[in-house]
Amino acid sequence: MPLSAARLAALAAVLVAITLVVMAAALALGSAGWDVEMIRTLRAPRVAAAAGVGALLALSGLAMQSLLRNPLADPYVLGTSGGAAVGALLALMLGLTLAAGAAAGALAAGGLLLWLARRALATTDDASPRLILAGAMLAALFGAMASLLLALTPDQRLRGAIFWLVGDLSGASDGGVSLGAAAAFAAWFIWRERALDRLLLGSVAAHLLGEPVRRLRFELLLGASLAAALAVASAGAIGFVGLVIPHALRLCGVQRTRDLALLAPVGGSALVVAADLLARTVAQPIELPVGAVMALVGAPVFVWFLARGGR
Repeated sequence: MPLSAARLAALAAVLVAITLVVMAAALALGSAGWDVEMIRTLRAPRVAAAAGVGALLALSGLAMQSLLRNPLADPYVLGTSGGAAVGALLALMLGLTLAAGAAAGALAAGGLLLWLARRALATTDDASPRLILAGAMLAALFGAMASLLLALTPDQRLRGAIFWLVGDLSGASDGGVSLGAAAAFAAWFIWRERALDRLLLGSVAAHLLGEPVRRLRFELLLGASLAAALAVASAGAIGFVGLVIPHALRLCGVQRTRDLALLAPVGGSALVVAADLLARTVAQPIELPVGAVMALVGAPVFVWFLARGGR
């Protein structure tokens, strides 16, 4: 049952407060303490990048779940992030732009997934469990391709490539771009909220209500792929954010597309900033890959969702 306006506002206030506290902790904590220059030049850009990446991944997961009508859909689980990672690694090897390679890889993975899912999406109101299996196989395929590319990477760049592949925010500095892209994607969700809510009723119902189902699916795929591509280009393949955040919000009673589009980026930002904070501080002076820390949280949650039958 959807939340009332008062409870929704209270949930939003709590979520924003948690996000602000996590960001403040990420700015304050570190080996150099309250060094103003360190905060300005290193921590603040990194926190902004982490927030932007988290917002993009949460919205990408929301788009995938709306597209496939399956709460277990996620750009990492369904191979979109893996495709973006392979595209980015190929771009690095060929001397091309990292963001362009990641976008091409994510779009290729998303298009392949949509092609594999075309019959299930056209013939049933419930997304087939085969879609999750197909996505898992795509993720495994792209993971193998990434491993082969790493084997061809020169030794002096190998460690950095591995860190980036499993998620690394140490060199991320384009937080403004990521946050701006997340804001634009959230605005698109709000603009198309009626059509998306109808799509969640099923393809037949949405078509009978006058919605252009094919075009809407294409827009969702394009937006999810580009959001995942930009996130991967900024910080590597950080998984499970797009799965955990929208599902957690639904468990709290948030159902409408507009509300999810507003709250999911906030929750995604808080989660990735918190994971990055743990990666920086839990084993000082060693810095852990933020993607590995995120997987330690996301994988058990994913197993729990599966144990509940994906409801």
